[in-house]
Amino acid sequence: MFTGLIEEVGQMLWIRANERGTELQIGAPRLANRVSIGDSVAVNGCCLTVTSQRPDQLTFDLLDETLDRTNLKGLRRDSRINLERALAANGRIGGHFVQGHVDCTARVIAFEQSGTDHRLEIGLPADFAHYAAYKGSIAVNGISLTIAETLPESLAVWIIPHTKRNTNIDTVKPGDLVNVEFDILAKYVERMLARFIPQS
Repeated sequence: MFTGLIEEVGQMLWIRANERGTELQIGAPRLANRVSIGDSVAVNGCCLTVTSQRPDQLTFDLLDETLDRTNLKGLRRDSRINLERALAANGRIGGHFVQGHVDCTARVIAFEQSGTDHRLEIGLPADFAHYAAYKGSIAVNGISLTIAETLPESLAVWIIPHTKRNTNIDTVKPGDLVNVEFDILAKYVERMLARFIPQS
């Protein structure tokens, strides 16, 4: 479990296939000494397990499902990557409950400045549109954000200067794919209501 508060923006060193599958190595000088092999880290919002650790680097194995469902397969050398350690049992929850289970990728439609803030609009895949609620929570590249607008085929969030400076949202542009995880509460409600709705 995570909270969507990014601790470090790392840099992709390499992603490559080997005999075991696909490996991702990230430069993370601030976080690498604070995690151990076997720990969970949210990488652009995707929960991954540390398989190798050096003083300034972390390595992860990637499943085909992870590559298919996230934007990690599109990373290039030196791509900036949001990182967050798993929430400790006695930790403070500053964002919202984020599982690290990316639902889908969504394409950036617009990222425009308005005063000191920025409005980020992303496409809303039809299969997930019912999870988006005005003022509800959403994780975009692992960042806990509040939905400010729900539109017919998209949603918008506002990015404050601190978030822009301290996450990789600073580098996104129209056409880019971002990882999206919708609020787990909406999914539980949907699941429970399904028991009482007659199936046609």
